[in-house]
Amino acid sequence: MTVGASIFLIALGAILRYAVTATVAGIDIQVVGLILMIAGVLGLIIGLFMLRDRRSTPPPRY
Repeated sequence: MTVGASIFLIALGAILRYAVTATVAGIDIQVVGLILMIAGVLGLIIGLFMLRDRRSTPPPRY
């Protein structure tokens, strides 16, 4: 997951968690927002670690 997609998930989750007051039968929108925020944070952490590892690895010699 890219950094941009992770930030998008965090923003979308925050909107669903804190700004939407609508109700849907069978779905708790606030819980869906929380799940999206957690997925975005985990994706951001993993993406940043992968980006750091990619930068610290020297290029291959041919």
